[in-house]
Amino acid sequence: MSLSSPNAVPPGWYPDPSGSRQWRVWTGTQWSEATRPYGEALETPRLAANLALAQTMRRVLRAGVVGVVGGLGLLVSALAHWSGTANPAPRWFLLSALDLAVALLVVGSVVCAFGVKELKGRWSLEAFVPGANLFFASALVAKRLGRNQTWRVLSEVVLLVLFAISLHADLWLAIGPMIVAYIETSWFAALVDQLNGPSTKDEVIAP
Repeated sequence: MSLSSPNAVPPGWYPDPSGSRQWRVWTGTQWSEATRPYGEALETPRLAANLALAQTMRRVLRAGVVGVVGGLGLLVSALAHWSGTANPAPRWFLLSALDLAVALLVVGSVVCAFGVKELKGRWSLEAFVPGANLFFASALVAKRLGRNQTWRVLSEVVLLVLFAISLHADLWLAIGPMIVAYIETSWFAALVDQLNGPSTKDEVIAP
């Protein structure tokens, strides 16, 4: 089967393009390291579900985290320099920053909503809470990775609340959103690695 037109070929098991007598996983965008000798049963539906989840998690990783955390950081920073504050910024700049912050939050929240839906396997109320759905998704990721990280999610929320409340007085708190973004990125990346990396091979194609 030719995969010269990747967008037209769904994820699944295909003959190894290297010519080896084995199957190799096509993720929909590239060849995976997951392989299986000819003659063994292929669990294509389960693999397809894992790959779909991995693709959704990549979107959360690239757009959801940046949109929610970056949008919140930009929004709070703009409000901290509004007219009447100790260090006001030009109004045109603040209005532009607010527009960008809202756009980031909307995009990030929409991406995270689909992330929650994919992780739970259905739509739920948590998916529709703007901004907070990132942390619902993060808690679901921790659960899927086999770790109870409720304290981590709560500490990140507290850090962002402190940032929002005290930025105008303590500028060093601006590091808060960067810490949260780094931690969240690490967790979503860990799940993507588990779904598409060696652990996916062990879990999905084990006899």
